[in-house]
Amino acid sequence: MSEETNKPDSILVITPHPDDSESASGGTIAKWCADGKKVVLVVCTNGDKGTSDRSVKPADLAATREVETLNAAKAYGLADVVFLRMKDQGLEDNDEFREKLVRQIRIHKPRLLLTIDPNRPYIRHRDHSMTGRVALDAVFPYARDHVAYPEHLEEGIEPHKVEEVWLFRPEQPNIHVDVTEHFETRQNALHSHVSQVGERSDESDERSRKRLAETGKKYDVELAEQFMQIKIGY
Repeated sequence: MSEETNKPDSILVITPHPDDSESASGGTIAKWCADGKKVVLVVCTNGDKGTSDRSVKPADLAATREVETLNAAKAYGLADVVFLRMKDQGLEDNDEFREKLVRQIRIHKPRLLLTIDPNRPYIRHRDHSMTGRVALDAVFPYARDHVAYPEHLEEGIEPHKVEEVWLFRPEQPNIHVDVTEHFETRQNALHSHVSQVGERSDESDERSRKRLAETGKKYDVELAEQFMQIKIGY
């Protein structure tokens, strides 16, 4: 199946750290923006532990990574970026985190929500699995049900039903996007995160192109990204 079967007008991307969505789904986000979709990015953590340089202060790194994220947003043409500024390496499956994600779903009212697959079985960053799990719970049933976080109603924020979820870095992909025409934008957005991936170069482009081509080969396209699509029935 290709992405042509569904063309959502409003999309919410929920990412654990500032650069995670660029590395895993940057071509798809670039395509959505080029197609005129309203794409909003929610960054869960401040990313202040994302360095091996002992001379870098966490607060300075967090500030740098917000600037880098805004630069990536400009490269894409995102509608908005929301920084939750939660503790890096500190995300938990709890009410505080879930309420924050439910709030963003209800505010932005996406038809499609993109987040990270929480279920890959091997060693990975714990923030990743927490983000995917809590985002899925936030979609259903919490964002739907008016009795969940009734304080939102008092603020004029209504419940919302997300129609489908796509998971990036999926354990069991079932949908792909041809990103061949959006490689340039993807790379510009990815390498906006200089503190994490360095400056863009011919070598970095070659590595990215090779990885995307390996996925594209599965679907008879030049470059592709793959996801797990979950359609939600209410």
